[in-house]
Amino acid sequence: MKIWPAHFFAAVATSFILTGCNQSSTPGAGGTIKVGEFASLTGKDATFGISSHEGTLMAIEEINADGGVLGKKLELLTEDTQCKAGESATVVNKLISRDNVIAILGEVASSRSLEAAPICQQNKVPMISPSSTNPDVTKTGDYIFRVCFIDPFQGTVMANFASGTLKAKRVAVFTDVKSDYSKGLAKFFKERFKANGGEIVVELDYNGGDKDFKAQLTSIKAANPDGVFVPGYYTEAALICVQAKQLGLNVPLLGGDGWEASTLVEIGGDAVNGNYFSTHYHQSVGTPISKKFNENYAKRWNGKTPDTMAACGYDSALVLADAIKRAGTTDGPKLRDAIAATKTFPAVTGTITINENRDASKSAVILKVEAGKFKYLETIQP
Repeated sequence: MKIWPAHFFAAVATSFILTGCNQSSTPGAGGTIKVGEFASLTGKDATFGISSHEGTLMAIEEINADGGVLGKKLELLTEDTQCKAGESATVVNKLISRDNVIAILGEVASSRSLEAAPICQQNKVPMISPSSTNPDVTKTGDYIFRVCFIDPFQGTVMANFASGTLKAKRVAVFTDVKSDYSKGLAKFFKERFKANGGEIVVELDYNGGDKDFKAQLTSIKAANPDGVFVPGYYTEAALICVQAKQLGLNVPLLGGDGWEASTLVEIGGDAVNGNYFSTHYHQSVGTPISKKFNENYAKRWNGKTPDTMAACGYDSALVLADAIKRAGTTDGPKLRDAIAATKTFPAVTGTITINENRDASKSAVILKVEAGKFKYLETIQP
């Protein structure tokens, strides 16, 4: 996937505003309903943000083509977080205070969602994260939601897969200490793997953005594990796979949804083959809704195959639009209540029910990297 330079997004920023320039978001008052989005369109994790944005934008376009909601078109205003700490808070403040959006969609990364969530909560503006899995995101307050499963489930799924399917008895854990997402997954993986009777033979850390992991991987190899759990993002995960192979560490590496990007294979090449990760969705399985999404995404984005982040972004916009319709208003408290009342909503990544913690109760899939492709293995129910 091509990652566009920052000046590209600056030049086309107005294209993200789909219709109109009227500031009103009040039903019956004319104008549009403004929806904010914050995503990593540039920076080291930009593949995720671009995919999520493409799914979100396509959903908004389809909703508008179908007549919009409450007799109005939705207007999507997108801000780039640049994968930088602090930027999420800046852009979300802008979307709320200057642009007067009625809701916020984003972010992919849990750390960046955690920056923005208190701002949305304080201003009583509902926020829906497409794919931030750290449990603390929705604990921020009752205006914060997500349409994805959370780390306790994902970490448990991978621990059960390691001990059950792979029959691993001894596993190493290699965590990005700068990432709330990585630390959360590691915690829940370790708890379940040990409960299953397994042993964590060594725990080591790295910092997101690092390039050289050979010292840690040498220590991991010396511990003689049956596998290595690497709950990080695709750039570092790919480099870890490459360097593990170079060192002769020939055991399966396991990850979470942070692995799922074409860049994993572009960076890692053959070294990523034979490894596994959990995620939210795979285009080879699903309902008529997901199959239609796959077709429309390829048409809209020049033949591209949608990934998990695209599907989750799409679902976040659908859930918001459905809640606006049911609420009959864009008033913050009433819209919040409508999102919270979402039950058995048919979406691309599965049937979404928002539970009492404002998290989505839904299944996960496990994929294997094989011949440079992500092969579907199995679906795990919550």
